[in-house]
Amino acid sequence: MLESSEYLHPDKECLSHEEIRALQVKRLQETMRHCMNNPFYKKKFEEMGVTPEDIKSVEDVRKLPFTTKQDLRDTYPFGLASVPLEKCVRLHSSSGTTGNPTVILHTQKDLDEWANAVARCLWMVGLRPSDVFQNSSGYGMFTGGLGFQYGAERLGMLTVPAAAGNTLRQIKFITDFGTTAIHAVPSYVTRIKEVMDQQGIDPRKDTKLRILAIGAEPHSEEQRKRIEDMLGVKAYNSFGMSEMCGPGVAFECKEQNGLHFWEDYYIVEIVDPETLEPVPDGEIGELVLTTINREAMPLIRYRTRDLTRVLGRTCPCGRNHIRLDRMKGRSDDMMVLRGVNIFPIQIEKILMQFKELSTNYLITLTTDNDNDNMTVEVEYNETPADMVALTKEITRRLKDEILLTPHVKLLPLGTLPQSEGKAVRVKDLRTVYQ
Repeated sequence: MLESSEYLHPDKECLSHEEIRALQVKRLQETMRHCMNNPFYKKKFEEMGVTPEDIKSVEDVRKLPFTTKQDLRDTYPFGLASVPLEKCVRLHSSSGTTGNPTVILHTQKDLDEWANAVARCLWMVGLRPSDVFQNSSGYGMFTGGLGFQYGAERLGMLTVPAAAGNTLRQIKFITDFGTTAIHAVPSYVTRIKEVMDQQGIDPRKDTKLRILAIGAEPHSEEQRKRIEDMLGVKAYNSFGMSEMCGPGVAFECKEQNGLHFWEDYYIVEIVDPETLEPVPDGEIGELVLTTINREAMPLIRYRTRDLTRVLGRTCPCGRNHIRLDRMKGRSDDMMVLRGVNIFPIQIEKILMQFKELSTNYLITLTTDNDNDNMTVEVEYNETPADMVALTKEITRRLKDEILLTPHVKLLPLGTLPQSEGKAVRVKDLRTVYQ
């Protein structure tokens, strides 16, 4: 029976490498033919002199043009659609705070496939129809809300569309409804635990929580372990982005050894962000995704700007879909300080090694006397016995990691701004940018 199976879609999840690649070639050819309905891609293909018949292997995807977020903005709102607008039933878009937002269209088939992909992810980590799933993502244009909602419903769980914010209400729902699983950004999970402590609620004794789906913002392995210890649950990393539909692109299995990207939906590439050439397995590069199972708006070789690496192509769980490391950050989020490339996740990794510290921190970059400087503010859970010694040790370990000496400030819990969405980790106040 399906209920006892480890796989929701065994015919897709348990494909061999050869079967995956054969399916990808077939679907890439079909996607190219479908994209010929779109003037943008039709022109690109003609300029590069490539046709669907030129696709003989998965590697032939490199013959095709890249697509960027700027392309989506330049063709706003519907210029990348490959079907008539009357066939579309929904759109999602980014906030568009810097220019036009990016708009993604969906047909009913796209929404059905999206729900199937999310349901497959949730089943993979052990969720079943008997679970109660609470979604603390924002609904509306943000894909995390409806994406997880329809995926959880497709799996057959009782769903709690709590939406973002109102932490006291979130906790009341958890305790009253017997919530067993939550989807939330990592920084907000910490906020939930802080309010539970204030209310005298022990998540291990007073709730039925057992599984968290976390994602939408970069986080370290140290933060994941901290979350699991705080709530007494297993926390599984999720990856999604609105350009690829939303959540459901990739998910960890119970092995927690990397994100399985569903290769029956996407062709995965890791390229050097400067040369755009492929990098060897194990080396960090930019994630590039091609949709091969989308109707309304297929995207060819979309540059995500997310940085990651290939971990493996097999897994003890029995799935052969490629495994990638958690996102290390974004190529456009990299901080350059005195000629040194630094990512916020490097700093978080060090901070989370200190049990005295909370997960709330802020990195501020400033220019002082023509010199760029970094200040790392981080809250502590309880007043350290020796504040000076702790500050020095944190500073030393950060210097070893980022090769620069930051100014470290330890603050009481609750000092820094609290976030109920994606946490703001960096403020760049410099007057001169390198």
